[in-house]
Amino acid sequence: MGGGKTGKNPTDRAKLGVKRSLLVEANGIPVGLAVAGANRHDMKLTRATLASIPADAGRPVPTDAAPQGLSLDKGYDYDEVRDIAHEFAFTAHIVARGEEAQALKRKAGYKARRWVVERTHSWMNRFRGILIRWNKKPENYIAMLHMAFAFIIYGRMGLTG
Repeated sequence: MGGGKTGKNPTDRAKLGVKRSLLVEANGIPVGLAVAGANRHDMKLTRATLASIPADAGRPVPTDAAPQGLSLDKGYDYDEVRDIAHEFAFTAHIVARGEEAQALKRKAGYKARRWVVERTHSWMNRFRGILIRWNKKPENYIAMLHMAFAFIIYGRMGLTG
């Protein structure tokens, strides 16, 4: 593998790997992306992920009456992450792993939030060039990710045959 933006994966016998930090909207449409070595902690990619939101993405201006939430899992439970979310005008909702599962069982009509990004990662893994990173240059890998985003968005719009 090798190349830029790779690092030793702590869960896979220290093989080189890549970590994708993904920001999606409520329906799973990719909005932001950051790529780093697999040995980086998720919370270290927060700023780069939020900064990658395109300026012309049509993001509505958050107000007190209509704030914009940012759902994160327990891996982001740090004051630094909350500060970064506030800097980008998001309200951080950090939920522990067990809390969301319990809420699904107890509350009728409760909608899980965190699984949306996992589903989008699954959609991205259907592309062979993304599931296994063959590109040595990080800019080529990021271009492949953006191409996969285009196919995902196209499919989610209902324009496919």
